[in-house]
Amino acid sequence: MTKLLVGKLSDIDERGSRTFRVQDLDIAVFKLEDGSILAIENRCPHKGGTLSEGMVCGKIVHCPLHDWRIDLHTGLVNEPDDGCVTTFETEVDRESGSIYLTI
Repeated sequence: MTKLLVGKLSDIDERGSRTFRVQDLDIAVFKLEDGSILAIENRCPHKGGTLSEGMVCGKIVHCPLHDWRIDLHTGLVNEPDDGCVTTFETEVDRESGSIYLTI
C-alpha cells in the first residue's frame, strides 16, 4: 500500500471534488459538507460516467449520466440500481491541511 499526498483541504470546495490519476487509476476525492474527505474510483459502474462531475448530496454522489446514486463511504450503488466502485482510504493532517490517499 502506498500513501500519497494529493493536495490541501483548501483545494476542494465544500461538496466539490478533485481528480487524481495514479498509474491506471482515475480517483475522485470529495469534500463533504461536514468537512470529511472521501475518495472513490472516478467511474460509474453503469456506463462509465465521470463521478467527479456529479452532484454531491450528503454522503451520496449522483452520476451525471443516468443519476445512479453511489455511497461515498462504501462505494455501493443505491437501490434499485446495483453495483459498486472502489473506495480509497483518506487521511487529513488537520494541522497542515494536507490530504493523503492510500492506494
